[in-house]
Amino acid sequence: MHLQGKTALVTGSTSGIGLGIAKALAAAGAAIIVNGFGDADTIEAERAALAVLNGGKAVYDGADLTKPEAIAEMFARADKDLGGVDILVNNAGMQFVSPVEDFPPEKWDMIIALNLTASFHTIRHAVPGMRKKGWGRIIATASAHSLVASPFKSAYVTAKHGLAGLTKTVALEVADAGITVNCISPGYVWTPLVENQIPDTMKARKMTREQVINDVLLAGQPTKKFVTVEQVAAVAAFLTRDEAENITGANLSVDGGWTAG
Repeated sequence: MHLQGKTALVTGSTSGIGLGIAKALAAAGAAIIVNGFGDADTIEAERAALAVLNGGKAVYDGADLTKPEAIAEMFARADKDLGGVDILVNNAGMQFVSPVEDFPPEKWDMIIALNLTASFHTIRHAVPGMRKKGWGRIIATASAHSLVASPFKSAYVTAKHGLAGLTKTVALEVADAGITVNCISPGYVWTPLVENQIPDTMKARKMTREQVINDVLLAGQPTKKFVTVEQVAAVAAFLTRDEAENITGANLSVDGGWTAG
C-alpha cells in the first residue's frame, strides 16, 4: 500500500486500460478520481469496486476533456475535496481509421483535442501542486504508434507522437522537483478501443475480421499475443514507486517486440 495518502486522477478510466490502471493504483492505496464516459450504472459499479480496494476513496468526475474549462473545474474539485492530484495518468483517447484524403476534419480535431491537447491542460494544472509537495507522478498511455506509424491513422499517430514529445519536455522541466514524467506505449491491447476499430479497418483494407486481427493488429507483434490490460497497469503502478524515481522522460514499450525491429 505504498500510495496511502496519495490521490490519482486517471482519465478515460471507466473501461479498458484506464480502469485497469485505476484498479492497480487503488490496490496500492491511492484515492482515485475516475473520469470518462459510459453508462451511469456501470460507472457507479466500477467506482464502488475501486472504493473497496482502497478503503472508500473513489470519486467520479465526468469532465469532457476536450473542454479546457471542464478540466480546470475537475482540478479545482480535486484540490478542494482530495487535497490535489499526486498522480496524473493521461489515458483517455479515441481512434478513427481512414485514408488521409477522406479523413473528416472534425475527427482530426477531436482526436488531437482528446489524445494530445487534453494532456497539456491536465499537466499544466497538476504540476504546481506537485511542485509544492515535492512529489508527483505523471504517466501517459501512449502507444506503439508514438514510435512508429501505421497507415490510415494519421490523427492518432500524430497525437501519440506528440504525447511522447510532451512527456520528454515536461520531464526535463520538472526533473529537480521530485516529479517524474513518463509514457507507456502498449502494442495492441484487447480493449473496446481496439475492437471498435476493426470494422473501419475491414472497410479501409478490404479485409475480413480474422484477417484484420491476424494480419494487421498482431502482424507487428512478434509474440503474436495481445498485450493485457493488467500488464500495462503493472508498469504504471511500478512507475509510482520510490524505486522508479530515476525513470523519467522515458517511453516504455509494452508491445510484444513490435518496435524492436
